[in-house]
Amino acid sequence: MDYSEHWEHHHRAENGNSALNVTEGVEAQPSVNPRFHRKRRPELTVDQYVEGILKGDMSVLSRAITLVESNLAEHYDKAQQIIERCLPHSGRSIRIGITGVPGAGKSTFIEAIGGMVTTLGHRLAVLAIDPSSERSGGSILGDKTRMESISSNPDVFIRPSPSAGSLGGVARKTRETIVLCEAAGFDVIFIETVGVGQSETAVHSMVDMFLLLQISGAGDELQGIKRGIMEMADMVIINKADGENVHRARLAQTQISNALHLFPEPASGWRPQVLTCSAVKGTGLSDIWSGISDFISFTRKNGYFTTNRNRQSKYWMYESINEALHNSFYRNHDIESVLPDYEKAVLEDRKSSFVAAKELLERYFASQRSNK
Repeated sequence: MDYSEHWEHHHRAENGNSALNVTEGVEAQPSVNPRFHRKRRPELTVDQYVEGILKGDMSVLSRAITLVESNLAEHYDKAQQIIERCLPHSGRSIRIGITGVPGAGKSTFIEAIGGMVTTLGHRLAVLAIDPSSERSGGSILGDKTRMESISSNPDVFIRPSPSAGSLGGVARKTRETIVLCEAAGFDVIFIETVGVGQSETAVHSMVDMFLLLQISGAGDELQGIKRGIMEMADMVIINKADGENVHRARLAQTQISNALHLFPEPASGWRPQVLTCSAVKGTGLSDIWSGISDFISFTRKNGYFTTNRNRQSKYWMYESINEALHNSFYRNHDIESVLPDYEKAVLEDRKSSFVAAKELLERYFASQRSNK
């Protein structure tokens, strides 16, 4: 036994234990209180949903929108009953689509003008269309945390985009959400496009007025704006017109105004305005709201407002039919089981795509008849 072992042996004998021994610890405690049980909210009836929405209950409205966004068949049926009951109480709002080039400051603009709109006695709902939300989580989720001053405002309701995947699905659910928000008493609806490409067209098909947000000082002011989106715009807003940017913003205003005059007159008969503002400084916002009010008055007088809404309702009827047929076809068990084989046959040139489609449709209709 060497010196250190002799010392430890002597020390343990003297004290009954050693400082090198590990004291037995207490048993690990559960991270969650075992007596805690999350209470499941009782399921509401259609009557309770409708009653809550018409009273303006935000919690009930949110739950109803979640039903609308659900892909479960039983939720779909219940949601359609709620929408049908809310429909007579909807339609009394101004629906405004907002899109913009990346970095145009959409969130800041919506927050600034949204705050101003509520001070005028309006109630505002901010919805989003983002077909990429299933993959990316959707940027409006970030926007909601940035829109601090209006997200806590009781007269403002912000709803992220549903993760429906396809643009058609997201757009239909957003349109149904508009009906519920209007029934809950929101008289101004902002529909923001978060995705790019076709989402602007989808938004245009459900709003009364379309705003395009631009910034100056980014080189050629018209670069990066698709002609189609410019033609859709009822108002172009050049944001960030403050400090040294004021002169550039005015220059961009002139350039875009001249470009818009080259386009044919819109169906509304309204020549799009080009206005400047600074969402951060709060300048130019009252002019924008006046311009929006002028547009709504103008289109109501010449009948375009009603014609446009009727045309949109017809469009969404057909879109809903197309989506229902699409889902029914691809979820059909007979089709699901043979689709990969047909796909392979087409890729290997053993069947033409037209013959494959014809046979698949015949198979689908036969299965529908046999299920009757």
